[in-house]
Amino acid sequence: MLKLRLPHEKEKQMKKILTTGLILTYFWANNLVAMTLAEATTGAHRSGENIARNAHRNPTKTLEFFGLKENMTVLEIWPGSRGWYTEVLAPYLKTNGVYYAANFDGSTGAAYFEKAAKKFQQKINASPDIYGNIKLTTLMPPNKVVSAPAETVDLVVTFRNIHNWVNNGIEKAILTSAYKALKKNGVLGLVAHRTKDSSMGLESAQTGYLTEEQVIAIVEEVGFSFEARSEINANPSDSANHPKGVWTLPPMLRLGEIDKEKYMAIGESDRMTLKFIKK
Repeated sequence: MLKLRLPHEKEKQMKKILTTGLILTYFWANNLVAMTLAEATTGAHRSGENIARNAHRNPTKTLEFFGLKENMTVLEIWPGSRGWYTEVLAPYLKTNGVYYAANFDGSTGAAYFEKAAKKFQQKINASPDIYGNIKLTTLMPPNKVVSAPAETVDLVVTFRNIHNWVNNGIEKAILTSAYKALKKNGVLGLVAHRTKDSSMGLESAQTGYLTEEQVIAIVEEVGFSFEARSEINANPSDSANHPKGVWTLPPMLRLGEIDKEKYMAIGESDRMTLKFIKK
């Protein structure tokens, strides 16, 4: 059998890289050194599929725009079943910060929420070295509205959720919970699917899309002050007009193989990235 051997120097370099990786993993797992944001977004704890979505979701630039620091107390509202941003925030904050994940209520009897909450809990339980310090809470108005202790949070983030809140008439209750959790001058960072067409009013939320003006008005109504916007997550190829709403696009691809190549070429949705302050 043919055995391939690396040149001596190459072999030494590879051993060094592997040894360094093992040492870093040990330090991260035992809270001896903080994971950098770059390491959190591309680390071995994430699947290749999720890392590939960094190109569409720009987690490093997005979180830097919101002002994330490793020693902050951060609340993520509705990380969902997959916890895409949980994979970044939990290890990044594990050593010097605090991470609250306010997720669905799995005990409502609603099949979707029950399944999603269970899947998220399984994800956390499977990797205690990464997710062991998460403070998991439940945010599901009208019965459960405390996402984190009052005035303890530096940064609240939520990603692609506000259309769901509008559709269920709970946007004010959830944003009020975020407002109460934040310290004075704390930040709310929000990413949402964006349309420029306001003709449908808030009914456009049924397609997954809202306008920036609509979202800003909704958030300001509970007391936040609009601070800044960014085009980090913009996608000018997205018309926001699709047969199955935003779910026509990847990663959902609700039409299956129908026009799949077309929608893959468009990519993930056009998104607003907004920053608000509690003053």
